[in-house]
Amino acid sequence: MSSLTLLGILPLVGALLIAVIPAEQVLRVKQAALGTTILVAISAIMMWLNFDESNTAFQFVQSAEWIPSFGINYAVGVDGLSLVLILLAVLLTPIVVLAGWNESEGGRWSAKVFYILILVLETMMIGVFAATDVFLFYVFFEAMLIPVYFLIGGYGSGERAAAAVKFLLFSLFGGLLMLASIIGLYVISSKNGGATFDITELSQMHNYMSSTTQNLLFLGFFIAFAIKAPLWPLHTWLPDAAASGTPGTSVLLLGVLDKVGTFGMIRFCLSLFPDASKTFTPVIIVLAVISILYGAFLAIGARDIKRLIAYTSISHFGFITMGIFAMTTQGHSGAILYMFNHGFSTAALFIVAGWMIARRKSSTIADFGGLQRVTPVMAWSFFIAGMSSLALPGLSSFVSEFLVLVGTFTRYPVAAVLATFGIVLAALYILIPVQKALHGPTTPGNENLPDLNLREKFAVGPVLAIIIALGFYPAPLLNVINPVAAQVIESQGFTDPVPSESAGK
Repeated sequence: MSSLTLLGILPLVGALLIAVIPAEQVLRVKQAALGTTILVAISAIMMWLNFDESNTAFQFVQSAEWIPSFGINYAVGVDGLSLVLILLAVLLTPIVVLAGWNESEGGRWSAKVFYILILVLETMMIGVFAATDVFLFYVFFEAMLIPVYFLIGGYGSGERAAAAVKFLLFSLFGGLLMLASIIGLYVISSKNGGATFDITELSQMHNYMSSTTQNLLFLGFFIAFAIKAPLWPLHTWLPDAAASGTPGTSVLLLGVLDKVGTFGMIRFCLSLFPDASKTFTPVIIVLAVISILYGAFLAIGARDIKRLIAYTSISHFGFITMGIFAMTTQGHSGAILYMFNHGFSTAALFIVAGWMIARRKSSTIADFGGLQRVTPVMAWSFFIAGMSSLALPGLSSFVSEFLVLVGTFTRYPVAAVLATFGIVLAALYILIPVQKALHGPTTPGNENLPDLNLREKFAVGPVLAIIIALGFYPAPLLNVINPVAAQVIESQGFTDPVPSESAGK
């Protein structure tokens, strides 16, 4: 058994342990969940330390027959892309458990069910990033919808049932389109060398496809990933899900699960359908720019703090998608790093916003006036998270956003210039809420709000530390990311544009 398989099994072992703990022993349930997620995080860090940065092939691989009559295997492995996203998932999960220590209260089911769902979801997140068999990827892609559906519908607030159903319907629609494309790939492979779902072998199948076939199969994958990302105009499920879910659920939803969409664009759309990717790139670049600007305008007008964070994410995913389809190594490196950095900046925003809402019993931004005087630690935590979302120099998001814009400008200068306006709008959608919520006169009802306790400081402290550390020293991640980004661009037949001599005169 590979260390990667063991990593995916550990959360399930923790879920089984929680299952045998009596439901009334809530503290033991929480301690078991936290201990399990910390163990998983440590195991993933050890895997990272043993990862060969110079090797772009899959590492820690394991393959075993699953359904041999159809050529379906249990096949897993990681490269720089998947390793970074697995790290993101397993580092955020214990933070979610610790930060949302009381989130399971008031839910439809017990705390035991809540934490079992969290741990099952962690296994699905590891599996979806590690799968190298396309059918196995699809199984994880669809299976992780189940715990998220119950986390939103069972433990959320407001119109949680409607939000959960909307999330599920959008995701299932995209999944069905992707399944149709997977079946098409299988049929093509069966006629050209033997039926397979192995991603390495399928990456050669485009040589046997007509342009029309490749375009249709590409769209099946891309629409599924654009819904997951979410990319305009397939984004409408996200604000409802983020506003109705618990803060911890929203952290995992926006911080990790939505990255499956942009991950899939790189891993499947580009590698399996290189010609179709080039055909649709201009359209996708336009959609990405619209997402950047549209999400920013929605965020400026938001009055609910959780919806505000969701709208900012639509804008951020536009940057990530633009970096992916810029087809430059800088754009790809920036997009992959952006996935990781966005996960932590969004986590900090949702975690602190959740504490603000729990204390004030309101999610309306105008109700949080003057918090800096009353709860300075909580206010400064929200401020740093907001500045990271704004991509302030010295914080992690700046590096990734800069790489995306530079990488895009060398090939699509107009798109890069238009996207830069998204940064200007980001100053508005972050600084205006910060001014309303943290500064100014103290809003009546806020005078006696408690500041962060020790547990909450321990929860948000590592997130802010990572945001600051990667702002000054992103090399540990870029050393893993850069080789795979260069390999993807090379496999697409692109080379980075060389500035003309006249441009430097």
